[in-house]
Amino acid sequence: MDPKWLQWARQIQAIAQTGLHFASSQYDRERYEQLQTIAIEIFGECSDTDVSTIRAVFDREHGYATPKVDVRGVVFAERKILLVQERSDGLWTLPGGWADVNDSPSEAAEREIREESGYIAKADRLLALFDRTKHSHLPAFPFHVYKLFILCRLTGGEAKTSYETSDVKFFSKDQIPPLSISRVTPQQIQFCFNRLENPHGPAAFD
Repeated sequence: MDPKWLQWARQIQAIAQTGLHFASSQYDRERYEQLQTIAIEIFGECSDTDVSTIRAVFDREHGYATPKVDVRGVVFAERKILLVQERSDGLWTLPGGWADVNDSPSEAAEREIREESGYIAKADRLLALFDRTKHSHLPAFPFHVYKLFILCRLTGGEAKTSYETSDVKFFSKDQIPPLSISRVTPQQIQFCFNRLENPHGPAAFD
């Protein structure tokens, strides 16, 4: 579970963002801008991140504040799971990223697999919809995130890196490399293998 300060700051920021979207008077806008500044200062003080960096991130957010959606494609071959190595941190994760506007969840998963690994896969079913805050991801993230894990069937292609990924491999259950914990946790990888062994289980959530 995220620390209380992060939950409070995230909620204050969401209230400020939504309030700025609906505010009808300059007085209201000034109050919500003050709230947003408080949220930014909390993030900066408690995370040791430069305030100007945090403000730049929040300034890109507009409209009613809702959770962001991260989609991860889960692909198995010969009981090994497909992972990609992130150029940004040198660690490994399931292919995936933010869902794009006009992509359905299955289209997002298939696209991310193709773009990040070179493989072509067909989405079969939803394995899980997890709340990032409840699954030991690090580091702390300023926005609320839902993570979709979608089981996909390998249909073609070949291993190919991208501007985001530096390596592409399949790994057995007992040979998982160091993971990018911001994106996927060891427990989530274990969950995927459990679903491989018990394919008729219902989709997990929260």
